[in-house]
Amino acid sequence: MPWNDKSGGGGGPWGGGGNNQGPWGQGPKGPSGPQGSPPDLEDIIRRGQDRLRRALPGGGGASPAIFALIAAALVVLWAFKAVYTVQPDEVAVELRFGKPKTELSQPGLHFHWWPLETVETAKISEQLVDIGGGGATSGNTSGLMLTGDQNIVNVQFSVAYQVSDPRAYLFDVSDPDGMLRQVAESAMREAVGRRPAQDIFRDDRQGIAASVREIIQTTLDGYKAGLNVNAVSIEDAAPPREVADAFDEVQRAEQDEDKFVEQANQYSNQKLGQARGEAAQIREDAAAYKNRVVQEAEGEAQRFISVYDEYAKAPDVTRKRLYLETMEKVLKDSSKVIVEQGNGQGVVPYLPLPALQPKAPAPAAPVTGGNQ
Repeated sequence: MPWNDKSGGGGGPWGGGGNNQGPWGQGPKGPSGPQGSPPDLEDIIRRGQDRLRRALPGGGGASPAIFALIAAALVVLWAFKAVYTVQPDEVAVELRFGKPKTELSQPGLHFHWWPLETVETAKISEQLVDIGGGGATSGNTSGLMLTGDQNIVNVQFSVAYQVSDPRAYLFDVSDPDGMLRQVAESAMREAVGRRPAQDIFRDDRQGIAASVREIIQTTLDGYKAGLNVNAVSIEDAAPPREVADAFDEVQRAEQDEDKFVEQANQYSNQKLGQARGEAAQIREDAAAYKNRVVQEAEGEAQRFISVYDEYAKAPDVTRKRLYLETMEKVLKDSSKVIVEQGNGQGVVPYLPLPALQPKAPAPAAPVTGGNQ
């Protein structure tokens, strides 16, 4: 084969000479270059320049248009890097030689002297971080906490926060979001550890959430993290899955107890309402009777005083008037017979007045059917 042909003439496969020459006709390779001489640095640079000239248009001449094009590209690149945009929910802090400036860049288009200045942005809108909700089986134990009465609960809660100091948020703390998560978890463990399990299950969730928010905010202010905690919400609190059935039984028993107590309270309120209503009615009746008796007594007393005044003016007339009024009341509903005294002639001495009164006609008998 021509690869193995070492006879004279053609030499190598590219027609190179023999005598241990290389395929391009150079001498045998040594450790540094041809014939063992070191490579020439100037020759390498010259060859690179020649190749660059051949690659450029115009045969490698120094064309001003080429340099202008390169300069324009560099200017465009610099302008692209120097102009930056801040989103509506962000603010930016410019750094000159790594030192933050005092003023903040508000949302919009801004300019800075790149690369002497750089820009860091921080989102100032409210953000939400969820913590807990796992379990021992899922590998996430951040929600497993020990209560004050030595029970284990699995708490899932969320923290709503926003950046209040962008410079402190960006440069004073290396990982503010991760630190917030750790501080929130620690604060929740502290608050839950001071309360019984029933408080976290249902009785005092709002109080625990308020206490956790206060602890988180105090800790973040001490760290100068530049964060403001808006709210803490306990979304779920349940026993671990291993003992969930037993806790559910206890919860159902407590719910039944609450239901029975509520029913008893409703019955008590109903009976008390009825008793109060009856008592109020009796008091109103007694007050009305009292007013009526008092008014009647006052009327009788006033009438007696009036009669006495008239009697003092005319005793005989008043006495006769009282006698006649009394007789009228006594004889009003009794049968009356007038008998003339003495033996008068031509006059009937006996006059039965009730017999002389006209009698009411008897009602007609009802007519029954039949032929007459």
